[in-house]
Amino acid sequence: MASSSRAPAEAYAAARNRVARPRLAEFAGSLPFDLDGFQISACSALEDGHGVLVCAPTGAGKTVVGEFAVHLALAEGLKCFYTTPIKALSNQKYADLVARHGADAVGLLTGDTAVNGDAQVVVMTTEVLRNMIYAGSHHLEHLGYVVMDEVHYLADRFRGAVWEEVILQLPDHVALVSLSATVSNAEEFGDWLVTVRGDTTVVVDEVRPVPLWQHMMVGNRMLDLFAGEDEAGELQVDPDLVRHTRELDRQNAMSSFGGGRGRGRSGGPPRRPQNGGYRPPSRVTVIDRLDREGLLPAITFVFSRAGCDAAVGQCVRSGLRLTTDDEVEEIRRIVAEHTADLPQADLAVLGFWEWREALERGIAAHHAGMLPAFKETVEELFVRGLVRAVFATETLALGINMPARTVVLERLVKYNGESHADLTPGEYTQLTGRAGRRGIDVEGHAVVVWQPGVDPVMVAGLASTRTYPLRSSFRPGYNMAVNLVGRLGTDAARDLLEQSLGQFQADRSVVGLAKRIERNLEALAGYEGSMQCHLGDFAEYMRLRTEVSAREKSLSREGITERREASSESMRLLKTGDVIAVTTGRRAGLAVVLDPGIDGDADPRPLVLTEDRWAGRLSTADFSGPVESLGRMRLPKRVDHRTPRVRRDLASALRTTGITAPSSPRRRARAANGDDPELAALRRALRNHPCHGCDDREAHARWAERHARLERETEQLRQKVRATTHSLARAFDRIRGLLGERGYLAEEPDAEGNLVTEHGARLARLWGESDLLTAECLRHGVWEGLDPAELAAVVSALVYETRRDTGTMPRVPSGAVSEALADTVRLWAELEADERRHRVDRTREPDLGFAWPMHRWARGETLSAVLTAAEQNGNELTAGDFVRWCRQVLDLLDQIAGVAGRKSGVGKVAAQAGAAVRRGVVAVGT
Repeated sequence: MASSSRAPAEAYAAARNRVARPRLAEFAGSLPFDLDGFQISACSALEDGHGVLVCAPTGAGKTVVGEFAVHLALAEGLKCFYTTPIKALSNQKYADLVARHGADAVGLLTGDTAVNGDAQVVVMTTEVLRNMIYAGSHHLEHLGYVVMDEVHYLADRFRGAVWEEVILQLPDHVALVSLSATVSNAEEFGDWLVTVRGDTTVVVDEVRPVPLWQHMMVGNRMLDLFAGEDEAGELQVDPDLVRHTRELDRQNAMSSFGGGRGRGRSGGPPRRPQNGGYRPPSRVTVIDRLDREGLLPAITFVFSRAGCDAAVGQCVRSGLRLTTDDEVEEIRRIVAEHTADLPQADLAVLGFWEWREALERGIAAHHAGMLPAFKETVEELFVRGLVRAVFATETLALGINMPARTVVLERLVKYNGESHADLTPGEYTQLTGRAGRRGIDVEGHAVVVWQPGVDPVMVAGLASTRTYPLRSSFRPGYNMAVNLVGRLGTDAARDLLEQSLGQFQADRSVVGLAKRIERNLEALAGYEGSMQCHLGDFAEYMRLRTEVSAREKSLSREGITERREASSESMRLLKTGDVIAVTTGRRAGLAVVLDPGIDGDADPRPLVLTEDRWAGRLSTADFSGPVESLGRMRLPKRVDHRTPRVRRDLASALRTTGITAPSSPRRRARAANGDDPELAALRRALRNHPCHGCDDREAHARWAERHARLERETEQLRQKVRATTHSLARAFDRIRGLLGERGYLAEEPDAEGNLVTEHGARLARLWGESDLLTAECLRHGVWEGLDPAELAAVVSALVYETRRDTGTMPRVPSGAVSEALADTVRLWAELEADERRHRVDRTREPDLGFAWPMHRWARGETLSAVLTAAEQNGNELTAGDFVRWCRQVLDLLDQIAGVAGRKSGVGKVAAQAGAAVRRGVVAVGT
């Protein structure tokens, strides 16, 4: 029987490690599981004083390294900030750390929640830490560690810049713990962190802690996607799956092209199913099959809010139940805890009873349109195993700890905000990464529901691709510019931007371009040697040849333009029955005009019949000069040129008219070229050049042409390098120029830098997509005199964004609100014109679609009345969306109150508006 104790060498190494790293030994001893190798490596580096970047798959246990940073901070008497990209993840991590370290040691700071902010450990959204840095907050004192969970968020094109702002500006003594999903350029990311943060250890682990099995559900059959590996270790697609799906595709195509027999109600053509004769399994069928196979709990990604809600409704109506009586009682208790603060009057409009009934059956939806309290309830019930089937949009995959045994993908296409696009390998991996619960499941399962046209080989490519690089989305903005100038000065701010990951990656791309330029220059030197002529300067001779060719082409273009203009004018004089000569193209020869084809100012397009019986319309391109009538033919009153007999008879009559086409004047253009004095002078210079008489002239010319082509390519590469190098600093300078014009920055006396003005200091405290527009509205006083409900309505236009463009102008409250919105839009138009002139990213146009709902809510109307009125105005809102937009309006109102001052004017009204909005369902959970 083998001994379960470790070998002496392993035991000795472990003992030495405990002595060398006592904090890690203490931390590991407090855990109910053994640390994995990558966790030990990362924690060891952290205790040794290094920053760490940990890249590992979803569910691998990256957060253990972040929790060790918390342990170190508490042990050393330092602070630790644990940052996350979204509030839901912050709440979840706060609860985890409170359970481990107690409520006194842990705080929480998000956009609308502040709990124990002076604690030794504070969980926060990344924007909160960024704002602290710019404000020089006292909370940064004694800060020793910062954990950036989901740091790959810096690739997000809307919010990613915040992560880089924090990384670049954290004090040097702060140890940075960066936790990322698996990316293919982890080494590059690590190299950048070493450049800007100093010594950083990169730890990459690509092994999933729970193996993932890939399947496709075809009808009622669940088939494996892979059939094992070949000799080279490459995964092979299951050939039975490929054969089966191709046969179904063939049958489906046959059904689509005539297999249907029924006729429409109006007796029209038969109506065919959208997928021909194939019907994919229903959602109820999929869940029932997973339940019978023991593969629940499952998350089904639907990529549509309405689709998620419809799926839950289908399961409930089918009678599907996944819970026991005891579980139903537990579900009701948890639901009551999370929803106790919801106003009773709003429960019906919130769909509370239908939502709770589905939960009691173990079924739920999860998407951004849900009420926050509902989403949090679903998350807790799912983690506890009381909800076993969740239909979710992709937002669930972004960091929230909701692992499942199985993940189902209904489709491999999703709407990305602009168009429907195929899932990328990175998105596929992130979604399916939820499958397999560490410590619970032996294996996880990913199931793709097959649809006609879906190729298993393509799905296999998504499942097996491991190349998803992290790309910076960093761009300077207005708020960032004034904060950097105010905090660092202009030169230091430019230097900081040059250190961003975006510029780091751009500069690395320049290295490859520079190498190509270097190789081209070597080749150019060789070409120059080959084109040398013993009679003279062959480069000069080639310049003359190029100028001759360019002048000839220019004259040819001028001639063509003149001829076409002459053709167009003469064609306007044509009449029905005129016989003309088509001088160029396949239709050259005699033709008779059937219809002059004159339509306004456009070039005439006469309808003609040619000698060879062709009938059609001509254009100026069919003539080499003016069109003249050579004679006339008598035509019937009505000529049906589409009838072959008519075309034959008319062509015969045309040939017997005795009219002949004149000879083609093709050489006149060349004769005209000879009359051009500039071209004549160039040709004389070319003939008189010494190299013109060289026996090897054409061989030299071929080398010279190669030289010219390569020189053009090299110049294009140089332009790319110039555009890439210092690109962020140049964008920053353009923003400074605009801010200087508008009075937010002033020129520094006796220096080339800038100073932040009073208006700039106000802009520095405004965060959001429309920061400068908000500052302009405050500066110009366009919101003065509004009451709280009116101000809330107007401010909503700067944060709200309609999900679907209806093409109609939304209705807004008349009077003061309408006037203030018009002034706001006018300021935006002036700002956008300046942004175009300075070539900077443009501010989004104010969206008036939320003004009416916001105005009604702020003046005290019920939730039911507000949502009903919004729907009647063509702007249907879910309760969850309504609350989310209200909270964004609240955030901006709070900023305005803080910037303008809460004691008078618009600042006081903003504070009152915030109080009016922060009620009922909007206030729950804040």
